[in-house]
Amino acid sequence: MSSSASLRNRLIIAASAWIAFGMVLAWLILSNVFRSHVAQQFDDELFVHLAELKRLTHVEDGRAVLRAPLSDPRYDVENSGFYWEIQQQGNVLARAPSMKAAPLNSPADGRSDNGVHTHRIQGPTGELLVAESLEWKDPGKPPVQFIIGTDKRHLDSVLDSFNSTLSWSLTALGLSMVAAAALLILYAMRPLAQLNVALHDVRSGRLKSLPGTYPSEVQPLVDNLNSMFASTTELVQRARTQAGNIAHGLKTPLAILTDEAYRLKAGGCDTSAETLLAQCRKMETQIDYQTTRARVVASRLSPGASADVGNVVSEVIAALSRIYAHRGLHFEVDMPAALRVACEAKDLQEILGNLIDNAGKYARDKVRVSASATYSGLIDIRVSDDGPGLPPEAHDVVFNVGERWDTQSAGSGLGLAIARDLVTLYGGKINLGTSPLGGLEAFVQLPAGE
Repeated sequence: MSSSASLRNRLIIAASAWIAFGMVLAWLILSNVFRSHVAQQFDDELFVHLAELKRLTHVEDGRAVLRAPLSDPRYDVENSGFYWEIQQQGNVLARAPSMKAAPLNSPADGRSDNGVHTHRIQGPTGELLVAESLEWKDPGKPPVQFIIGTDKRHLDSVLDSFNSTLSWSLTALGLSMVAAAALLILYAMRPLAQLNVALHDVRSGRLKSLPGTYPSEVQPLVDNLNSMFASTTELVQRARTQAGNIAHGLKTPLAILTDEAYRLKAGGCDTSAETLLAQCRKMETQIDYQTTRARVVASRLSPGASADVGNVVSEVIAALSRIYAHRGLHFEVDMPAALRVACEAKDLQEILGNLIDNAGKYARDKVRVSASATYSGLIDIRVSDDGPGLPPEAHDVVFNVGERWDTQSAGSGLGLAIARDLVTLYGGKINLGTSPLGGLEAFVQLPAGE
């Protein structure tokens, strides 16, 4: 993956973040609603028990007696967290069997009504939620205060249990929604993945156009790409034809000029003839170089270029073996089968033909050609010989058009320049170095094809 996130991952991350936000918001809302509901239930239960306590209580002579126990047995269990108490002016008239600690201290708010009021106070076993009410049994005496309460821990226990269940339930729901969203996004992005594979096949040479049908949102893009591929192929053919026409148009007059130069030389005008011949050779070199370059640029624009390295090497060596047969030159090939580069076969022949021919010119006994694939999607090709090699300062010079380090040998000085330009135009690189055989080694790296 590139440094920036893919569209698929962005959509999945955005959907996950939105689902997570929704789950957290749902947890907060449901938890608060449930808290309010349970708290109201606790209050209602206290009100019912308070009314029951008042109904069952008989107050006489500073004492309060219940005609029957409360219906909830938890008020009879010691320190159960369910308590009631009857007071008058701070004096305890009666209390629940569960009470064994100090009297309940309900806030003295100076009220004069007999309505029910709720408070939170400290009870025998922790914070207590209480409901209390005043009742005037005798108009001439202070009111009797009825207090009933439940430990807040009982409310918290119910809330904690609900929140725990709510948490894992919403987490499971959120994860299932994220998984469903991811599957939906992957399904929706599948046509783009198929398009990417098809484009790769076109670039690697397996296809000339994008096949198949796509959703209505993607199909116009596919149609436009196929039209572009078709027009590019047509432009390439025109460019190749034009390059050939230019070469033919220039070489015919150049051949006439060369012939005239030889006539001048035969007529005794040696100086003028040599000048013309030298300039004609330079023109011929430039024409060959520029027309080859134009042809390669056109080939590079054409989609679907791919060549088998092994086949090209075999063809080149088969041709050169006959040329160098009188020298007994031995050619070694070391490469795996079905190794392909993203390059036109003719251009790969041009590259390797120049490199292997150059190695054959200077080799004493042996020329070795090896190739291997890298993990970065490139193909490494090495051409080595056991000849005299070149000094390091000559490695860059020999790539210049018309330049030769050994001026005594035959040649135009164009082969390595063409090889360099071809490799560069296909997005590769070429370098010279010292061969393990003792001579010169040419190292070429080209994108892998299919």
